[in-house]
Amino acid sequence: MRQGGGGEGAGDGVSPGNVPVCYYGPAGRVPASLERRVRAAEVFLRCAACGLAVLAAALLGTDRQSRVFFSVEKVAHYTDMQALVFLVIANGVAACYSLIQGARCLITILRGGVLLSRTLAWAIFSCDQLMAYYAISAVAVAMEAAMIGKYGTPQFQWMKTCHLYKRFCAQAGGGVACAVAASLNLVAVSLVSAFNLFRLYGDGKGRK
Repeated sequence: MRQGGGGEGAGDGVSPGNVPVCYYGPAGRVPASLERRVRAAEVFLRCAACGLAVLAAALLGTDRQSRVFFSVEKVAHYTDMQALVFLVIANGVAACYSLIQGARCLITILRGGVLLSRTLAWAIFSCDQLMAYYAISAVAVAMEAAMIGKYGTPQFQWMKTCHLYKRFCAQAGGGVACAVAASLNLVAVSLVSAFNLFRLYGDGKGRK
């Protein structure tokens, strides 16, 4: 049995060897079993990125600790460090984006659709790349600030502060760790979207 497809003349069918395949582009084809695994992996990675980003933002956003120094109360909050503020915002954006894209993937799976539009594939690939770079940059900035807070910088006479706010630093470290995991998931998602894009161009046979 063979079903006709739209877009670039693609469709789902059965190969001469009786192996179900999904066709993409003028020259490429992907086994149906691989297609199912790729779809499942994309949904899992996007959902994992969303959950980890939400957890990171929650841990950082609720992180606070008060200490009394010479009868003066000092409260440590994530807003005291611009790097952590940037990280919270970045994870909030990443969580919303991953939720929307995850819902799109799930709806596509339930409807049995296949991504055939090169324009849409390029848009998804570009957005995934931007989101991955955005998340990685936020994590890099936050980790640098965390290292300064943990060890200080004697060359600039910046004192370490984590020995004064141990609970605050411990929770912030957990938030940064979740942000790192979320960014790694976003990198993996960008690889999947790259696969979904470039397979639409087939193997290039007959192309100049």
